[in-house]
Amino acid sequence: MGRYIDDILQPGEKVLYSTNAHWIFYLPAIAAWVVAIVFLVLSRMFVTDTPVLLCLSLAAISAIFALYKMLTAWFHRWTTETDVTNLRVVHKAGFIKRRTFEMSLDKVESVDVNQSILGRILNYGDVTVRGVGEGAETIKTIASPLDFRNHITAR
Repeated sequence: MGRYIDDILQPGEKVLYSTNAHWIFYLPAIAAWVVAIVFLVLSRMFVTDTPVLLCLSLAAISAIFALYKMLTAWFHRWTTETDVTNLRVVHKAGFIKRRTFEMSLDKVESVDVNQSILGRILNYGDVTVRGVGEGAETIKTIASPLDFRNHITAR
């Protein structure tokens, strides 16, 4: 399966910039892996069977949760594409249930970037593309939102 943008490019249209959902989606999985490792280390500190089994059980539960969160974050990043071509802005999310947003660059009125403090440090944020007579579309938690905005507004 190829990229969505490659399937919809019009003759003479070129991709100028591509970005994706930020790696911050992996943060819950990372935290759960840390919890699993802590429980695993704690299980080595006990001598009796009951606390060891409890710690190993909690480590296993945390590891299963971490694996689930890691797979869902990976799937979200894999099925999300955000691109700027020389003619339009394209955003696609989803695999079976797909949601797309496309706006001609001629119709873009303004592009707003919203970043938290952590977003500024780790370079992610939400971008709202406002179109003339077309309303607004917010693209959540994308990597390098300022670069994305600059590629839309620079002509």
